[in-house]
Amino acid sequence: MTDIDQRLILGPFVRYVSTDRATFWVETSHSCTVTVTTSSGASVDERTWGLHGHHYALVAVEDLPQNSVVDYTVAIDGEQVWPTPDRRAVVHTMCDDEPVTVAFGSCRRGDTYSDEALTRIGADALVGLADRVASEEPDTWPDLLVFLGDQVYADDPSPEIVERLHARREAGERAAGARSEEVEDEICDFEEYTWLYQESWGDDRVRQLMATVPTCMILDDHDLRDDWNSSADWRAEVTQASWWEDRVIGAFSSYWVYQHLGNLSPRELEDDAMYAAVRSAGSDSERETLLAEFALKADAEPSSARWSYHRDIGNTRLVMIDSRCSRDLSPERRAMVDDVEWAWVREHTLNSGKEHVLLGSSLPFLMLPGLHAVEQWNEAVAQGAWGKRFGRIGEKLRIALDLEHWAAFGKSFGDMVDLVDEVVVGPDAPKSLVWLSGDVHCSYVAKAETRVSTSTSLYQLTMSPFRNPLNLPIRAVNRLAIRRPVARMLARLARGAKAEPVHAEWSTEAGPWFDNGVMSLTTDSQALRLEVNHAAVVNGRQTLSTTARYDLTPSGVRQR
Repeated sequence: MTDIDQRLILGPFVRYVSTDRATFWVETSHSCTVTVTTSSGASVDERTWGLHGHHYALVAVEDLPQNSVVDYTVAIDGEQVWPTPDRRAVVHTMCDDEPVTVAFGSCRRGDTYSDEALTRIGADALVGLADRVASEEPDTWPDLLVFLGDQVYADDPSPEIVERLHARREAGERAAGARSEEVEDEICDFEEYTWLYQESWGDDRVRQLMATVPTCMILDDHDLRDDWNSSADWRAEVTQASWWEDRVIGAFSSYWVYQHLGNLSPRELEDDAMYAAVRSAGSDSERETLLAEFALKADAEPSSARWSYHRDIGNTRLVMIDSRCSRDLSPERRAMVDDVEWAWVREHTLNSGKEHVLLGSSLPFLMLPGLHAVEQWNEAVAQGAWGKRFGRIGEKLRIALDLEHWAAFGKSFGDMVDLVDEVVVGPDAPKSLVWLSGDVHCSYVAKAETRVSTSTSLYQLTMSPFRNPLNLPIRAVNRLAIRRPVARMLARLARGAKAEPVHAEWSTEAGPWFDNGVMSLTTDSQALRLEVNHAAVVNGRQTLSTTARYDLTPSGVRQR
């Protein structure tokens, strides 16, 4: 690709596209006016706003033609900076009630594409997807690309970022919290978070992909720190650390800027009080204070901020659930999402009015069966089923072994099953309800059944990682977890700890796979169509190839 104008630090990223609207996110090198002009005649100016020496704009464009390929350009202070001369910049608007294709995955380490890095963590699925999109016609592109968590690794940055951190610390420019040796090699403030995003999304191919296909995102633990909000004990310890407040401010402020804002529709942006306050603030320092206070409150009082959102695309509704920040960690009533958040999830799931409902959660709702039983057992033991001594051991195991998925929050798991039973009954029941997830660094397809007889297809689709493969011993554990004798044995262990009964059944129909990859789901009116793709290095080039294609029906999975 021709060199990108240096005034355009990052972007443009197409974040939201509907039948007639689109939003474009950019980071620029200085305060300026950003103009997006389309081939349909729309032209919108947006003044950037600054934070910590960085400059951003989110440009909302309206009155676009439905179901059309629309060319666009981006200018800074009247001079075009995108697309570069060798590329075309286009978006494809939606059509109401039509099938849609959603590509999704999670867990992507920012790193180089050196021979050493490709050997260590493999090919990047997003680079492979970018090359595929660049070679195809617009009507074959995904309608949406979903990032299901761990877009950045604040607690485990790449060697290149660690080198920059050391240089910054030696120059005396460190955040106050970075004085702790515990986090010397970790991201500690807003500035350092910007390095992660530029590393992750700055590659020409990934940048072109995100300038073409709309994206939506949700946070997970590595956006802040491994095991974030796994338990009350974890929070009690970490919130006493000298570096915690700086990390929270940097993590939430940067997430709000780089990820969350683009998840919202133009109408939601118009009604967003924080967005209005940031844009109208009299100075950068005022904005920094606003977002710092917002971040600290969001961490301490999860109900004060909402990271969950929904998006309607064609015949499909995506309800993205914040399954990390909005937890209730009270030992006597652990919940994956608190009461306020769960009421919102119920409302937007029950009243979708769409043929297909996708429930996005960074953490899988349906784990591999054996692992589900282990997490049930652990929660029961931690709650005191085997006495206080084992309860303390259970809490330590919860953190050490990452036993913190929906299965480890029995109340929330039961609430989700109850919600599904409500959704799938009645004349307006959707044709499918599908959970989209990541996190676990393996990929699989699970088919579910609940207490209610229904023609609605129920599936868990888990795709992880984009680029961060699991080590071999844990792969072996995951393969064991789908074996029925192992799952039955572990289920007996959970029952022995008096774990709550599970009013749902599911089986792993395909997978697990462990390579870097991306899934694509098409919500056809007749059946769900799933394509499983994996990335590999072939003759020195990162490629994406199709591993399997399936039809997902109420009766089961059929390979195509």
